Amino acid sequence: MEHRITLTSTSPLVEAVDLCKRFDAPRSLGDWLQGRRPRVSAADSLNLRIARGESLGLLGESGCGKTTVGRLLLDLIKPTSGQLRFDGVDYSRFTAADRLQFRRRAQFVFQNPFDALNPRFTLKRSLMEPLRHARIAPEEHAERLRLALQRAQLSRLTHLENTYAHELSGGQLQRVALARALILSPEFIVADEPVSMLDVSVRAGILNVLREVQAELGLSALYISHDLTLVRYLCQRTIVMYLGVFVEEGPTAELIRQPLHPYTRALLQAVPSTRVNQSRAPIPILGGVPDALNPPSGCRFRERCPQADARCASEVPPLRDVGAGRRVACHQV
Repeated sequence: MEHRITLTSTSPLVEAVDLCKRFDAPRSLGDWLQGRRPRVSAADSLNLRIARGESLGLLGESGCGKTTVGRLLLDLIKPTSGQLRFDGVDYSRFTAADRLQFRRRAQFVFQNPFDALNPRFTLKRSLMEPLRHARIAPEEHAERLRLALQRAQLSRLTHLENTYAHELSGGQLQRVALARALILSPEFIVADEPVSMLDVSVRAGILNVLREVQAELGLSALYISHDLTLVRYLCQRTIVMYLGVFVEEGPTAELIRQPLHPYTRALLQAVPSTRVNQSRAPIPILGGVPDALNPPSGCRFRERCPQADARCASEVPPLRDVGAGRRVACHQV
């Protein structure tokens, strides 16, 4: 990239500072008459850093803004405000050549592999498309394809020229989608619920592939999920998100062993137990998710939190450092 700078090994590969993203919401007749333009805040003043070779989990309920964060980090959508930096370079300073180089270095692993693979294309054409778009020299294509299939453990898959996506099982199809993301040998991937659409019996195989590939390539990765098993297995560090804000962050093992935020405790309590006849206390959470158009004042979780008090309604809790690499946004901690 033209603006690329030399950084130390401790500098983050990906960094977001005060990142905000708001989407226009449908307008009612009252909104039209009064000139209001309602907006949903999917990401509100978020700060995160992903180091080289680090795997970061982003955990939370559906609709909390996780996918929006991933799309922002990959420059698929533009932020409303705030800064994004990749390898020390602000996304807003990317030239056309910079953006092309960024596309080679950062890739997306879709939740639904059909989102990544055109059903009218053969597998070979689908796998080759990123190489063409990134303007990789044709003489490199065959070797890159071989490596990508090897990394996704698809070396036995032959006759790519005559095979289509609908002819594969779900596990094979997700491996092809992963190979497509890896064919450019990226440095950073965002994987959005990469195993949620697969049978339990094949999830372990995909998770193993992801873990091995990350170790082999030294990938930085953001894993977006509501699946605690995936986060525990793949992620060194985890951020918990609720209604557009981060509420807790820390080393994954410690966050699971001793959750600090009431919402994180509720997520962990909601994980089904495989132990027979094990009694479990009711999930410590109240009501449903508030309207994202009109989030509660103060702490956004307060209406569902059994520990909330008057301060929680009047003051927004900052995501503060509580030691040992842990951060939490809660007045009660």
